[in-house]
Amino acid sequence: MKFLDLLRLSSSSLLKRKIRTILTVLGVTIGVASIVVMVSLGLGLNKSSMEQMESYGSLTAITVYEPGSYYSINATESSSDSSEEEKRLDDALVETIRQLPHVEMVSPILNVSVLARCGIYESNVYVQGMSAEAFEAMKIPVGEGRYPDGKDGTLEFFYGNMALQSFYVSSTGSYPYYEKGELPDIDLMEDPIFYIFDLDAYYQSRSGSSGNGGTTTVAPPKRYMFDTSGIVAGGDEEWNSFSYSVYCEIESLKTELKRIFKNKAIPGQPTTQSGKPYKEIFYNQIYVDVDSIENVAEVQNAINSMGYQASSNAEWVESTQTQYRYIQLVLGGIGAVSLLVAAIGITNTMMMSIYERTKEIGIMKVLGCDLRNIQMMFLLEAGYIGLIGGVVGLAFSYGISVVINRVVQSMGNMMTLSYIPPWLALVSLVFAILVGMVAGFFPSLRAMRLSPLAAIRSE
Repeated sequence: MKFLDLLRLSSSSLLKRKIRTILTVLGVTIGVASIVVMVSLGLGLNKSSMEQMESYGSLTAITVYEPGSYYSINATESSSDSSEEEKRLDDALVETIRQLPHVEMVSPILNVSVLARCGIYESNVYVQGMSAEAFEAMKIPVGEGRYPDGKDGTLEFFYGNMALQSFYVSSTGSYPYYEKGELPDIDLMEDPIFYIFDLDAYYQSRSGSSGNGGTTTVAPPKRYMFDTSGIVAGGDEEWNSFSYSVYCEIESLKTELKRIFKNKAIPGQPTTQSGKPYKEIFYNQIYVDVDSIENVAEVQNAINSMGYQASSNAEWVESTQTQYRYIQLVLGGIGAVSLLVAAIGITNTMMMSIYERTKEIGIMKVLGCDLRNIQMMFLLEAGYIGLIGGVVGLAFSYGISVVINRVVQSMGNMMTLSYIPPWLALVSLVFAILVGMVAGFFPSLRAMRLSPLAAIRSE
């Protein structure tokens, strides 16, 4: 018997018993929809978690610190002669890390606190200097302008989209944004902004004190004007991990710092025991971009073995994904119970079909029909039920997923709670067909083993 003939016989048999077929398909539909929706909840939580982690920084990024100096603005400032304190972040270390396997990009980061002044407003700005390649690697979104490139040694600043909130009226110290909900009338791209780097001299000149308990008048430090190259993408209240920071190209920043302070100690930089500055500028952090998240741990361990502290989101990602895998297994197991019930329903339907068609089976055997063809005919019927139930169940799953996400978003949460990737849809469809055929396997064996004479005599 040809395969097309088997398909035709199987489909016609199901159509003759419409009510029973519909009820059995409904069981498969509920089972498939239950599994897909349950698994999609776990996948949605995992996807939202990964997106949230990416908003805090690249998942392949590693940040290197001095020993015992996490997240300190003055991380390079030395107060002891211990061997750990002498492990500083310098250009030699940058080159050493660059030679490690799987490292794609390395950028030193230099943090500097400066005072920005524009008209009646001023702000204590926390500037991060990094290489031009780091802006691309960190995927900082550009809303206006461009990244600072440091061409010709020109220092330019790149503002976060919410940086204006930190500007206050210099004469009163009041913040327009936090007190009135209004941003200062400053155009970061067009208005001239002056920067003061020597903050100690600035505050001492305003207080009229030399800082040593005396009343010696301190001359106000020089102000410097630099252009703004761009602004981070986003509205005034659209937060991201770059919203409040101010960035610049690191080599141009180092050039300006050496020019401004000349032979004096640069704030935040270590000094010798005699109080003199080092010729080299040391860094607060080193940003390392790895080629793949699978290799982050290897590079991180290599850096830690050098005696430095390295942190990344990879550890957080690994622990979070492990938790969500357990959640997916639990949710999938709950949904699988419904599909198990549906499989029992398919088995019952096929057994009833065999009892009703006993005489038909006997005639087919007497006419010389191959036993495997008889078995295949019933397996195809069960597979049809699984296929139809899988398609309808998958359609229901997408509908339920849309409803769940809209309900969550209506509550003010923009996370994707239910996520059905293409592979899940394909696997669920194939799984439904396999479940149907497995459920119909034993009934098909019974049909194949029926005695032809006994089957013909049955009424």
